[in-house]
Amino acid sequence: MIIKPKVRGFVCVTTHPTGCTANVREQVEFVRSKPTLAGGPKRVLVVGASTGYGLGSRINAAFGCGAATVGVFLERPPADNRPATAGWYNSVAFESEARAAGLVARSLNVDAYSDEAKARTIEMLRGIGPIDLLVYSLASPKRTLPGTGETSKSTLKPIGATYHGKTVDTDRAVVGDVTIEPANEEEIRETIQVMGGEDWEMWVDVLDGAGLLADGCRSVAYTYIGPRLTWPIYRDGTIGRAKEDLERAGKAIDARLAAKGGHAFVSVMKAVVTQASSAIPVVPLYISLLFKIMKENGTHEGCIEQTQRMFARLYAAGDTPVDQKGRLRLDDWEMREDVQAEVDRVWPSITTGNLNTLTDFDGYRAEFLKLFGFGLAGVDYDADVDPVVAFEEAV
Repeated sequence: MIIKPKVRGFVCVTTHPTGCTANVREQVEFVRSKPTLAGGPKRVLVVGASTGYGLGSRINAAFGCGAATVGVFLERPPADNRPATAGWYNSVAFESEARAAGLVARSLNVDAYSDEAKARTIEMLRGIGPIDLLVYSLASPKRTLPGTGETSKSTLKPIGATYHGKTVDTDRAVVGDVTIEPANEEEIRETIQVMGGEDWEMWVDVLDGAGLLADGCRSVAYTYIGPRLTWPIYRDGTIGRAKEDLERAGKAIDARLAAKGGHAFVSVMKAVVTQASSAIPVVPLYISLLFKIMKENGTHEGCIEQTQRMFARLYAAGDTPVDQKGRLRLDDWEMREDVQAEVDRVWPSITTGNLNTLTDFDGYRAEFLKLFGFGLAGVDYDADVDPVVAFEEAV
């Protein structure tokens, strides 16, 4: 079948298997172009491994450190001429690249929040050995709680007051206003249950109980802070409350790993185009402006560049540099005073008419489509392609 992009709101409902493979290969080649981390991990578990920072982490662990990796994710496989989700194709491509390089790569396509996921991962790791690094990179709209079977849903809402702000309709390239009513206490609670740190702690507990955390084991989870103009809908909103809980969990896990000579970190990353970030009002417009500024000053990074720099910092000789709250700060270039001063200067002036002049909206849209395998150099998008792509082993 010939597959073309079909965008509905903040999601592309089609994916291109050859394009996704090309996207993964680009990221692999970037990491291969960097020095190998001699002190890096050798056995790595990535929870939420199929897209974004999770995929970038898995690629860096394998091709930057020579690590055996296990990736846990939940993606829709292809069926009846229906393409799989991008994460499926990404993970198949990763495994193929890793095995061609002689690296161990195993994957589990299962709800990472579930007891089943943890039990199956334990069995898989028994044949690989205790892990040196656990990367926790889940971004999900819902979570079925173990034991109760209750399903909690995350929301993107402000807390305490209605939010009025500027955003962009990415389908129509139209800048307009957005109004979002504040969350109630139930929505706040459920968002924390989905996107907070409880499940990260549960993974550590299960792995430790099975004797699968190596001495000196480290763990990292990802967060975002961003500029004040995004705070009402992000850092001060429901997602922000969940991220506060993630940081709480990070401190508890750090204390636990310290007994093994290890550490846990929450890494603050920069704004990049991911399937999660594209769903947040205001953020796509902010990213479009940020891209223009950071490309002009030579500091622009995507997921793979960010995770490569994070790994280099995490495994540098000596103490890992952290801020006053113990967090890794990979948003340092984004939050530079000159960058944010330019954001503040330009932001009020952005309209539909000058969107492509004042921002890099075209660059944002190109990166968005790459998430789904479109716009990759060397891919013939007019050619027939088989959407049925399978792993070498059952997942």
